[in-house]
Amino acid sequence: MIALDLIADSIPPVHTSDTIQKVLDRMIEFRLRHLPIVNEEQFLGLLAEDDLIAESDYQTPIGALALSLVNPYVLEDQHIYDVIRLFYEQQLTIVPVLDAKSNYLGLISINAITEYFAKITSVSQPGGIIVLEISNKNNSLAHMAQIVESDNAQILSSYVQSFPDSTRMEVTLKVNKLDISAITASFLRYEYDIKATFNHTDINDTTRDRYDSLMNYLNL
Repeated sequence: MIALDLIADSIPPVHTSDTIQKVLDRMIEFRLRHLPIVNEEQFLGLLAEDDLIAESDYQTPIGALALSLVNPYVLEDQHIYDVIRLFYEQQLTIVPVLDAKSNYLGLISINAITEYFAKITSVSQPGGIIVLEISNKNNSLAHMAQIVESDNAQILSSYVQSFPDSTRMEVTLKVNKLDISAITASFLRYEYDIKATFNHTDINDTTRDRYDSLMNYLNL
């Protein structure tokens, strides 16, 4: 996945002749705190909400303002991780995308990043979550997948979190089964440290039992 794949066409840029009021209205409309300033195809900079609210005259054109941000953008062929890094480091709500000639192509919104993460982490698919704490020398995703697949299940998504000044790390696995008791037993058998598990089978079952009991009581 590269930056070009996540461009949103529905959010237009602003121009130097646009007034502060017009830009604020557009930010409110799209629920953003940043918008790119573009003249024809030339990207001039990224306008932040804080740049606007400091001005008393909302009919002032934005071309007369000093920008607080130093032209953050990504090129169209940069990896999505570069986009995410820019969102995080600059605390942005949009990231402009330029071509190799520095022409403006469009923008990536924070909503697009959220949707992308929802897809790659399989949040919409039912399944259980297993959090393992392991040594960084034993980080073999192939072996973890083998354990999961031995219970006729598959890993839907995974990610790793390391810790400063530590040889330990967390590996989070989402599998396509809600009942993960057999899988966790297998991990324990292979001496993995299970830090946490998450599924809602027990909660749903309890709710259903309580509902059935209430219906039986009312029928009496």
